[in-house]
Amino acid sequence: MVLALSLATACGGATGRNSQSARTTATQSATREGTAPATVGDRATASEVATLLAGLPQHGKALGNPHAPVTVQFFGDLQCPYCRRFTLEKLAMLIRRYVRTGTLKIEYRSLRTATHDPETFRIQQVAALAAGRQNKLWNFIELFYREQRDENSGYVNEAFLDGLAQQVPGLGLFAWNAARGDAQFTEEILRDARDAREHHLAITPSFLLSTTEHRGNDEAAIKQVLQS
Repeated sequence: MVLALSLATACGGATGRNSQSARTTATQSATREGTAPATVGDRATASEVATLLAGLPQHGKALGNPHAPVTVQFFGDLQCPYCRRFTLEKLAMLIRRYVRTGTLKIEYRSLRTATHDPETFRIQQVAALAAGRQNKLWNFIELFYREQRDENSGYVNEAFLDGLAQQVPGLGLFAWNAARGDAQFTEEILRDARDAREHHLAITPSFLLSTTEHRGNDEAAIKQVLQS
């Protein structure tokens, strides 16, 4: 069974209008947790992300045990401030508590909501997917969300994306740049959008939750996090 879930506040539709509030709330939360957002090139942020993901298997868009009994597909827009807030406030807890224990696998999927320009959206999402070819997608998107600025302000350019890539440990920059030209990634983004429509997902972050076996309290707790 696949269950479609969305947060109460999100980008897209009427719920995603106060994006500055979302960014401010996430920043305040991150500061309380000792993870205040950084500028491009901040080594502390890269170290924080590396620590969070250390030892966890990555394969393409997926993070965690490939045979985990619970799978969450996370539909996001890299410029969406509510995705950033989810990443800073809730995702790290899910990774530590459920991904690291082998209960949960998370797959990142693309859905344009906050990014107005379709080509900018394609470029930024492809940059993340290209990192996934070296099994570094989650390092890239975690850094992107932490260094996110006001959406549609023009900050997503080659310098910004290159700066993120340079912070990802072990990412081969030549191979990453070459992979960004692969049309397969554009098709993947279009496929994600079709799947989102099929499940009536129009805002970000949104999630598809599925299980291969009943996990009782763990499954209920994960569902609660994705809806709160």
